[in-house]
Amino acid sequence: MAERDQEGKSADLLNIINGDHENRAKPVTSSLPMNGGNGIYSYSKNSYYQKQSAGVEREKIIEEIREKLDMKTHSSVSNTIRLADLGCATGQNTFRTIQTILEAMQRKYKSQISQSCPHDSDDQMPEFQVFFNDLESNDFNTLFTSLPQDRQYLAAGVPGSFHGRLFPESSIHFVHTSFSLHWLSKLPEELQNKASPAWNKGRIHYTSAPNEVIEAYACQFAEDMERFLNARAKELVPQGMMVMIMTGIPKGMPYSQIPTGMLYDSISSSLMDMAKEGIIEEGEVDSFNLAFYAASPEEMAGIVEKNGCFGIERMELTNPAAWMKGPVDIPSLVTHVRAAMEGMFSRHFGSQVMDELFGRLTHKLLDISDLINSTCQEKVQLFAVLKRK
Repeated sequence: MAERDQEGKSADLLNIINGDHENRAKPVTSSLPMNGGNGIYSYSKNSYYQKQSAGVEREKIIEEIREKLDMKTHSSVSNTIRLADLGCATGQNTFRTIQTILEAMQRKYKSQISQSCPHDSDDQMPEFQVFFNDLESNDFNTLFTSLPQDRQYLAAGVPGSFHGRLFPESSIHFVHTSFSLHWLSKLPEELQNKASPAWNKGRIHYTSAPNEVIEAYACQFAEDMERFLNARAKELVPQGMMVMIMTGIPKGMPYSQIPTGMLYDSISSSLMDMAKEGIIEEGEVDSFNLAFYAASPEEMAGIVEKNGCFGIERMELTNPAAWMKGPVDIPSLVTHVRAAMEGMFSRHFGSQVMDELFGRLTHKLLDISDLINSTCQEKVQLFAVLKRK
């Protein structure tokens, strides 16, 4: 247990256009799924931090279902209650979360039905169907070979981007997504234009970047969230619930002051060092950006209110590492980062330099470990609960 406590303090750290114009840098794919399989750098074996960070919100999810989800009404319209986990990846985390949600729904159903039919609540329990969604290239084989044998639901996979439609109209009762919505559907086009003030030369993220770069990211995030909310508004039944857990940030706080920002700056520095040594080309660094954006609660609330399809039941920042003790285990952290992001770096820079990159990253983070430890208790996890109007 002590080893796990030491590991987890950096949980929040885990919290990526074509054109032939001469000013346009070589483009990169916006995002790729986590490492599949069960190898040493696989996501299925390196998602402990995400599990613990999501666990911080477990009791809140149960409370929201108990207090605000009308299981009696939903089950009176359909005898099958349908849930969706968007951005499920390949590990056990999605199954644990779904089990928590399912049990909370069952308890709520029993409490509502027992008030009118005290002896029939078990007999009338609706069926449950769960849809596991991620990008088409996600390792669904690893996911489904790990399905719990004693599950109390019917399971199905739904490949595709959650920034568009995935399900029939008014067919879903509950949507959950964790550590996925902070990934953009694509990189802002301005980042690839050498003539643009938002050209992000020498950096891989908006951390420590000019305001023009930050604004480009923010606009893309707002556009993506509008598409996401419109799609879910079509798919959720009236009064259906959606829980979103993602990386966030207090309004006005520079991203460079939180551990994830320090991580991205260290990756940028590692890549630039490799370019100076001739291991990679500097132009490759200039043309690579992580399509990752952390919104403040105020920013997210504004997007939801502008969309107009959902009511905000709860929205707050939490500390994903509040339960942790001890210093950050930097090597373990880097392994988790590699499991989550290696595909993006490997596709752009080549798999042959991955050991070099993540080795350098480990050393750089060790050099600033005191700074990371001093900031890793910040509230940088956004928890939001919405209901379809």
